[in-house]
Amino acid sequence: MALAEAENPPRRRRPAPDPVAVLRGHRAAVNDVCFHPSLPLIFSGAADGELRVWDTASHRTVSSVWAHGGSAGVYSVAASTRLGNKIISQGRDGSCKCWEIEEAGLSRRALYTIRTSTYHFCKMSLVKSTCSTCCTQSGLISATGDIESQSTVTEERELGPNIMAIAGQESSQVELWDIDNAIKVTCLPETGSANLADHPTKQRGSSPQLLLRKKQELDDKLGAALDYAWLCKLSSLVVQLIYEDGSTLLWDVRNPGLPVSSVKYHSESALSIAIDGLCNGGISGGADDKIVMFGLDHQKGAFILREEIKLERPGIAGTAIRPDNKIAATAGWDHRIRVYSYSKGNALAVLKYHSASCNAVTFSSDSKLLASCSADTTVALWELYPPKTDSQVGLKTRDEISQ
Repeated sequence: MALAEAENPPRRRRPAPDPVAVLRGHRAAVNDVCFHPSLPLIFSGAADGELRVWDTASHRTVSSVWAHGGSAGVYSVAASTRLGNKIISQGRDGSCKCWEIEEAGLSRRALYTIRTSTYHFCKMSLVKSTCSTCCTQSGLISATGDIESQSTVTEERELGPNIMAIAGQESSQVELWDIDNAIKVTCLPETGSANLADHPTKQRGSSPQLLLRKKQELDDKLGAALDYAWLCKLSSLVVQLIYEDGSTLLWDVRNPGLPVSSVKYHSESALSIAIDGLCNGGISGGADDKIVMFGLDHQKGAFILREEIKLERPGIAGTAIRPDNKIAATAGWDHRIRVYSYSKGNALAVLKYHSASCNAVTFSSDSKLLASCSADTTVALWELYPPKTDSQVGLKTRDEISQ
């Protein structure tokens, strides 16, 4: 037995990697961070109101602006393919501002400002379109958690206006805004709904984070009831919200009076939610000691619990899923970034660079980089489990055929 153990020593767990770069320059806690979908840029917003742009190659500051003054600070930043060379910043001063990305960095003045009367801790969210880059090299996750193979790439069709979700004047309400025209489209639950004061969402508190998704549909009849009928002939706009009582609600804007479905995965306030690239499921975290991975049954409008992961220390402030749907990450109050296999739910790594509470995590659009931000005023960049290239996928396929 001793000889066998000597010949086959126990495998040691590989130490967690260090960040490939640490971006320093902020003078206050960094509340949020996001990558540009096509340019080598990363944006970060701090509690003192500074919005900073970084070059992901040189790891240097490109430019910075004081986006939101006073003690309001920048609470959230967002970029998307639909926005092009623009980004949105949100401050606790009740405003969201749109900035243009120029050759020298950000525009010195905001293109326009949306006054939302929102002053609490509820991050905005932009409409999320079905991912068009998930193909054979990355298995696709179904609502039940199984891996499905897909041999073709589906082209993403960008239809309709840019929509942003943000908390409304009532803490339990959510407003949907047309960003391009700075017009409020609707409210969930609808402002004119009967007995709004007794609506079930009143007991749920505010929604700390919002997530929009646009689900592809083939039936032309699905969009008949919406004002944006031309938008919804191929898609329906659905909003998924999490609330202070730990509940997660699914809304369809065609029926803004009542939610489609509701579950309660968290025993305390739900703080963050992320949806995968196919809009077939997601991950959520909150003030309790658990992380939840779930699937979505679109036909039934129901949630499917996939994994419930217990934590030694409570508090998850941010969640993210890599665009190839392989990896999920969380930002913890305990200064830790945790990385999981999104398909299996098993832990892959615990990243321990930050010295204060981690506020957000995000992945680059090519799935090569993970960024985390913290109250320690830094942004860390990580390279974890890089996605396979097309040549690697082709080589593996040929090897399997030859066998």
